Amino acid sequence: MTSALEVRLGDVAEFIRGINFKPDDVVPLGTEGSVGCMRTKNVQEELDCSDVWAVSREFVRREEQLLAEGDILVSSANSWNLVGKCSWIPKLAWPSSFGGFVSVLRAAPDKVEPRFLYRWFSSERTQALLRSFGQKTTNISNLNIERCLNLILWLPPLPEQRRIAAILDQADALRAKRREALAQLDELQQAIFIETFGDPATNPKGWPITTVGDLLKSASYGTSEKSATSGEFPVLRMNNITRTGEFDLSDLKYMDLADSEHERYLVKTGDVLFNRTNSAELVGKTAIFREKIPMAYAGYLIRLRTNESNDPEYLSGFMNTAYAKRILRGMCKSIIGMANINATEVQSIKLAKPPLKLQTQYRQRIGALLQVKACYRASLTELDSLFSSLQHRAFRGEL
Repeated sequence: MTSALEVRLGDVAEFIRGINFKPDDVVPLGTEGSVGCMRTKNVQEELDCSDVWAVSREFVRREEQLLAEGDILVSSANSWNLVGKCSWIPKLAWPSSFGGFVSVLRAAPDKVEPRFLYRWFSSERTQALLRSFGQKTTNISNLNIERCLNLILWLPPLPEQRRIAAILDQADALRAKRREALAQLDELQQAIFIETFGDPATNPKGWPITTVGDLLKSASYGTSEKSATSGEFPVLRMNNITRTGEFDLSDLKYMDLADSEHERYLVKTGDVLFNRTNSAELVGKTAIFREKIPMAYAGYLIRLRTNESNDPEYLSGFMNTAYAKRILRGMCKSIIGMANINATEVQSIKLAKPPLKLQTQYRQRIGALLQVKACYRASLTELDSLFSSLQHRAFRGEL
């Protein structure tokens, strides 16, 4: 578009630094004379207001340090891969400022539509540039504000900016709805377990009580060998188990194993893997292996292989209930700052033992649900690809 201009970010927006305070200065949100205080934890795809700190209004030295609708909250001091991550600030329920590890990018609305600026700043290309600008100090990377302000963006007239922002918003809304549907399917998976077997905390159907160990053929630790970028077998690690009890195979490493180690360190379809060490809230992440290819598993995982009288899908479903997770958190021991549970402790957990026929019916219902989830994930992948393409075209003047 011939009327579009290439301008410096600093010509159409400014960065504002956050307020400084000490941990002892934090007060409950809603305290008289206080303001909310956003921090890096709040910077998610959508602003996360589930855990907002508050401090006295006195820490806000300048009015510009109060958040306004249309601001862009930016993580400016964080681990390398999170520097530059940003959230749109909607209308907030209470006055709020922001701390020292985040900054605000504020648009000059007579020059740039704030929503257009947000879409540009949060785009894949801009985010990659921001990370490359990071200035590392120890384990923290700091956003290079000066280099950011010198970034060049393609800027059409304001009406065109609003049109482009609206298109990207609509495309992103479709992605959000698909993610929400997937989250609801995760909840349905938990609900199917409760409907089939009853609440594991109360065992209302009166099944015999046994232990996890009685359901198993074996429980074993993974290999302590280091993995690498190449090798015969992919290696499952604790980060491959998601919070929702599934495997994410997007980041794999590899290793070679001697023939004599295959039985001990390879997983089979139906094996249940348990994360035995991590921070307290992540210990106990459990997933059932449904792949057909052989894969190794690392030493921070425990492989639970059920016997012929029990279905692994039931064991995996139980380990992912809120009841089981409460038990696991109570069993954790701290070792060098990390929570830890060993194989013996896992096997001692008590649970109901429903008939194998009912366990099999549960597996069949979960299988049908997983097919639906696979379709939704494929749809989300297509929407992500579409959104990425629209972003690329939008900021090249091709949309």
